[in-house]
Formats: sequence, C-alpha cells, structure tokens
Amino acid sequence: MDFYKKYQEIIADYHREKDRVSVEETFAKVVELANSLDAEQKRAAEEGLTDDELALFDLLFKDTISKADREKLKQASKSLLASLRELIKTMPTWTQTVQTQADVKVLILNNLWNTLPRPPFTDNETENLADRVYDYVWQQSASGRFMSGEIAV
Repeated sequence: MDFYKKYQEIIADYHREKDRVSVEETFAKVVELANSLDAEQKRAAEEGLTDDELALFDLLFKDTISKADREKLKQASKSLLASLRELIKTMPTWTQTVQTQADVKVLILNNLWNTLPRPPFTDNETENLADRVYDYVWQQSASGRFMSGEIAV
C-alpha cells in the first residue's frame, strides 16, 4: 500500500502548514501521485484493495451483487489472499505434488464457503469460483509471481 503511505504523508504535510503555498504544493503532490498510478492501481486504491486483492476480487465479482455484498466480497478477497499466502509460504513447490495441490484447493474452497455472501452466491457458483481461483493461483505460482507480490490478472 505504497499509495496509501504516500497519501498519508501528503495529508500530514497539509495539516502541518495550511498556508497558500503549502496547499498548492500539497495539491501538486496529490496530482503527481494520482498520475503515477496506472488504471488498475487507481481502481485498487478506489476499492481500498491492494493490486493482489483486486485480482482475486475481480475473479469473484458478479454484476448482480448489492453494495453491502460488494464490501463482503472485498473482505473475502482479502481473507483468501492472506490465507493462501500463509499456506503457500510453507510449501514453495506446492504446484509439483498432488497432495499440496489438494491442500491449496481445499483451502480455497473452504475459504469461499465461509466468506462469500449467500445469497447472491450459490453453492454451484462457489464451487466454480473455487476452481477458477485455484487455476489462477496455480498459474501465478508456477510463473513465480504469486508469493513475490506480482499477481497480475
């Protein structure tokens, strides 16, 4: 969350000195920071998610959810990413054995069963989403991007 940290620093500077020059400098820094973000980084910041959380959120998202369910989905994405990283860091070559692949698949399915809002997500959708997330995580891990924090959709 480098964006958030930089944003907090800019706001702290703003509150320290509220004269016209300071306000203009602060505004220029905010504009520069916003312009330095790519579209997905901006979207992640707007959603209050990291890039990696946003990637999972996008995999799980469906258009018909309410605003409250959207927030639950964000939390589900955060929870799932944290759980996956915790498990996978203990088995860096998990993609190479059937047992560790099964462990990851079960973690994903259990996490989604416990965190996706019902309704609007059905049992069948949850199982399909678990498969989709597993395929994505496997692909990212096999390419070395999952634990490095370089998840990309």
